[in-house]
Amino acid sequence: MTATVAPLSLNTSQQWISATWEEYLSYVENPDLESQGVFFNLNRMWVDMGNEGINHSQVNKLLTMLLFVWFSQKPGIKFQLLGGSVIEKPGQQGAAPDEVLYVGEGYPVWQVGEPRRVNLDRWRVPDLVVEVADTTLAIDLDEKKQLYLALGILEYWVIDVKGQRVLAFRLIDGVYQQVLVSVVLAGLPIELIEQTLSIDEANGNAAMWFAKQINL
Repeated sequence: MTATVAPLSLNTSQQWISATWEEYLSYVENPDLESQGVFFNLNRMWVDMGNEGINHSQVNKLLTMLLFVWFSQKPGIKFQLLGGSVIEKPGQQGAAPDEVLYVGEGYPVWQVGEPRRVNLDRWRVPDLVVEVADTTLAIDLDEKKQLYLALGILEYWVIDVKGQRVLAFRLIDGVYQQVLVSVVLAGLPIELIEQTLSIDEANGNAAMWFAKQINL
């Protein structure tokens, strides 16, 4: 018989707490808590207790549209977006990024009877992971950055919603170094993403502006 571990009582004033892998699983496998983002690294866990606000949602969906527009100009390139999926190295790390992007073959495919999470012992790591930071900028640039480094994510973006910035990092020689041009989205200037974020219009209109720029 498998013991059931009750979810921890979280103190939201100190969001990173000591936890076991089993306690982490008690959250990600609880259907009543599926809307919460759960992160685990080095026996510490953080749970995003808040709902997605308007600004976060607007930028998150804009990013999805920008990725679609970009790849629509790259015929023949296969890409798979897994927004909101949990990725994990069982027993070690777990994360729920805002966007998970696979480019090319080897992207995860769910099989009946399996957990609904991306097991990185079975599948390759994503090519790009993105966090949209509305109220979590410090955590996204610190603890989560270290988590994605430990997972071996090749390219990691943090979108600063309030500052209308994109901080892009590339895994080079075992460390994250900030880059101004995406490697995964070959040749895409990060500045162009920032310019699109700064457009004071509906996100659909901003995406259409972006489409015009990459077609110039």
